Amino acid sequence: MNKQHDNMPVDAPTWHPSPRKPTFIPPAGAVDAHCHVFGPASEFPYAPERKYTPTDASKSTLFALRKHLGFSRSVIVQASCHGKDNRAMVDALISDNGNSRGVAVVGSDISDKELNDLHIAGVRGIRFNFLKRLVDPAPKPIYTRLAQRIAELGWHVVVYFEEADREELAPFLASLPVTVVIDHMGRPDIAKGIDSVEFKTFSDMLENDKFWVKVGCPERLTLAGEPYDDVAPFARALVSRFPDRVLWGSDWPHPNMKSHLPDDGLLVERIPVIANNRTLQHKLLVDNPNRLYWGN
Repeated sequence: MNKQHDNMPVDAPTWHPSPRKPTFIPPAGAVDAHCHVFGPASEFPYAPERKYTPTDASKSTLFALRKHLGFSRSVIVQASCHGKDNRAMVDALISDNGNSRGVAVVGSDISDKELNDLHIAGVRGIRFNFLKRLVDPAPKPIYTRLAQRIAELGWHVVVYFEEADREELAPFLASLPVTVVIDHMGRPDIAKGIDSVEFKTFSDMLENDKFWVKVGCPERLTLAGEPYDDVAPFARALVSRFPDRVLWGSDWPHPNMKSHLPDDGLLVERIPVIANNRTLQHKLLVDNPNRLYWGN
């Protein structure tokens, strides 16, 4: 447990202490394409501007979980609690002998050398977070300029937004000169179902092949709870329609989860529910993430 370095309380642990061994065996070379590391705060302090303080979640715990779940590689996404200080994420990349890639959060003042150093460490993208409850988004021209700069490195942008903000953001995201990966299926309104106008519009937006989408994190979207049957139709529809541009991630250690501690073994067991044959599973877990993160 990390020490409380200021007046912000430390969140309770948000990951399951003993996840089941999944009955579904991922294909060889499978990638968990969305996970995080937190701290340890004694070595990698959390950002002063953060809006939550997590429990430390170390690289060693992440890598042990990866092995337990039957995965070979990880994509470690910079979390908002660390702000633009990517040291914890980079430390995890460097220690993993090429088996992890990273998605960083950077500011407009980052130098070309710093970007190149991140590339050498294994970073292949930057994250734009538009969730106001987690961050204070920057003006769009700043994001555009960053996207132009990372295009020269062959990187992509990962975006996190609420469904309510999609319509306003869509033209801007389509204008970026790089591949755009959308977190958590764009956070659809599960109560409205897959036949809703909103989900249809979101799915149609993905016809632009610059967009990719992550189909994990049912625990964040569910209204019914485990085993997340109410979320599965959304993910299954996206995997079926866009088999070459979907990614799956555990989201370990599940920051800001208040309702329950997700069992990562259960999350893995849901993969064949949304990708119901070995061809789709291989694309989702091996082909797509390796092409995007290890292809350059």
